[in-house]
Amino acid sequence: MSAPWLDVLDDTIRACAAHNRPDLAERLREKRARQLDPKLRVLVVGEPKQGKSQLVNALVNAPVCAVGDDVTSTVPTFVQHAETPSAALVRGASVANTPTERIPVPIDQLAGQVSTCQGDLVRAEVGIPRALLGSGLVLVDTPGVGDLRPARTAGTFAVLLQADAVLMVSDATAELADSELDLLRQVMASCPNVVVVLTKIDIAPQWRRVVERNRARLARAGVTAKLIPVSAALRLRAAKTGDKALNAESGFPELLGCLQQDILAAADVLARRSVAVAAASAVRQLVAPVREELSARGSRRTADTVAALNEAQRRIDELRRRSARWQTVLADEMADLVSDIEHDLRDRTRRILREVERTFETADPALGWDEFERWLEDNLTEAAAVNFAWLLDRSEWVAEKVARSFPVARDDLLPESIFPDDVLDRVAPMDKPVIEKFGLAQKAFTGLKGSYGGVLMFGLVTSLAGMPLINAVSLGAGALFGGKSILDESDQRLRRRQAAAKAAAARHVDDFFVKFGKDCRDAARHIQRSLRNHFTTLAEELQETLLESARSARRAVQDDTTEHERRVREAQRELDRLVHLYQRVQALAGGQAPPLGISA
Repeated sequence: MSAPWLDVLDDTIRACAAHNRPDLAERLREKRARQLDPKLRVLVVGEPKQGKSQLVNALVNAPVCAVGDDVTSTVPTFVQHAETPSAALVRGASVANTPTERIPVPIDQLAGQVSTCQGDLVRAEVGIPRALLGSGLVLVDTPGVGDLRPARTAGTFAVLLQADAVLMVSDATAELADSELDLLRQVMASCPNVVVVLTKIDIAPQWRRVVERNRARLARAGVTAKLIPVSAALRLRAAKTGDKALNAESGFPELLGCLQQDILAAADVLARRSVAVAAASAVRQLVAPVREELSARGSRRTADTVAALNEAQRRIDELRRRSARWQTVLADEMADLVSDIEHDLRDRTRRILREVERTFETADPALGWDEFERWLEDNLTEAAAVNFAWLLDRSEWVAEKVARSFPVARDDLLPESIFPDDVLDRVAPMDKPVIEKFGLAQKAFTGLKGSYGGVLMFGLVTSLAGMPLINAVSLGAGALFGGKSILDESDQRLRRRQAAAKAAAARHVDDFFVKFGKDCRDAARHIQRSLRNHFTTLAEELQETLLESARSARRAVQDDTTEHERRVREAQRELDRLVHLYQRVQALAGGQAPPLGISA
């Protein structure tokens, strides 16, 4: 026949499974398995450097745990009975599971290895022949709670789930700190069987006053744990010298008596309390969602649903107002963008033409036309690239501005292909202007024409002086006139070539402006249509979602009253079952479990 608390535990496990809480069910199954284990695990917990390890050593009169100012426990150490002293390190498994690797070590080296271990070590085990441990008592020295390394603190709370009783350790040099009281409450929430042990009374002259103050503080906090002052140092010295008076002064006889009477001799009471705490915690977690479900389905349900319907209608109206605004914003911004882009392109092409004018005021197109043509094409390409980049930047800014009118939006709002790949290739190559050649024959002919007038004019003048028509003076004048005619003709031809080059460049730039400007306007219209289509689709999707929400709210308002009442009855029946189970848990705990705050 099973113990009554196991029946309560089994019923609680079934309730956890029925309420889809496998985590709680698994925890309670582990608790049930612990009740079938004849060993009694007593955890020694506390903040760092409070004397936990030395307390365990003094209880078993053996240096099984690491102690020292610069030494601290890093993993739990299980101290249990064994006919022959032995020690082992357990690696690769959680505390609650079967170890995957056990490494035997010399017992005198265990303390050092536990204080310096790294990696996947999860606990240490020590077996020694002691009468205190012979009845199944297992002392567990744990790492200090509040250690800066969270893994050690987590290990302590993990092994706490297996505890049958707890020795909460604090030194007598000062009263219990607030953090220690918080730790004590956390421990009692998992294991109600707690004894507070005040250590180091040998180095605290005012330890009796500290004991009284701690007892008063525990009473004010509503903690009913027994408090026992001890000195591990006196206990160990008494064990070496056999001094019974010193042993009595150490306080350990009272602590050992507490372990014998309140823990070993009261195993059934401890088990009942532990089961009651675990089951009560689980039932409270099961009751909370059922109670919330009943509250949600109470008298406020219809009012909440109507409020949801009104909110859905408000959001629909707001979306319609935003739709009118974003369309206006998009149209205005894109119109401004087209105007700015066209003005920017015109300004850039005018600067290029002014540079062409300055160039051909002095340069001869016949000498560097190919280089000039490459320069012009490079500058036009750069102007187009900068203009196009500005178009994209402004378009993205417009898209983001319009997107702010919607609760959700994407980043990739612009279409992938805005300009055709051959946008610059579609501008016809620049026509090369007609460059007149002024060869030797033309220069000779021009020089002869110019020299004829000079020879004739000066020949006639010199003939009046009795000189022949053709003489040295007339020939010299003819040479001067011929050279002047060649220079004048060269200058006129250069100006005509420069004018032709300017006209050709102006025509090419104008063709570029007309064609690329058209492409820019087309791209802007393409972007505008893409953004308009995207935001229109988004607005329609949002509107449909809101309309569906409104329809769902209307259906909820019109929900069948009979179905609603049926669900409420089912939830109430389930709540009644949980309340009845909790009442059984309270009876198991002797009425010490906190009330649920509801009645069956």
